[in-house]
Amino acid sequence: MTTSPSGQMPLRSEQDIVLSRQHVRRLMQEMKFSLVDLTKMVTATSELSRNCVSYGGGGEMRWEIVENGARRGLRLAFEDHGPGIADLELAMTDGWTSGGGLGMGLTGSKRLVNDFEIRTAPGEGTCVTITRWK
Repeated sequence: MTTSPSGQMPLRSEQDIVLSRQHVRRLMQEMKFSLVDLTKMVTATSELSRNCVSYGGGGEMRWEIVENGARRGLRLAFEDHGPGIADLELAMTDGWTSGGGLGMGLTGSKRLVNDFEIRTAPGEGTCVTITRWK
């Protein structure tokens, strides 16, 4: 493995969103995930990175290669210190958006991964953690 098994990178600009996608693609390739799994994880990375930049005022992506028995996976956490999500149940409804998007970022990302957790509170930011298992 040529990439570090854990680390973090900033999410403050459009360029950082591109770099996060590239990094996740490289990690997934090195872990020998299928093209379908790689594409799903890169797509979720794109959506969640964009949320950090667009709605959270910037943040960071942390990654970690995880093991659970014989299974290996990639866990990503997208954390910002923005306004948080006032109504999480509403935000997790397909088609709902607080901006001009399609309202598929959070719910779409959840469908693309094996594990999805979200921690948020008004005024305290948001952290979305996703894992894809091989």
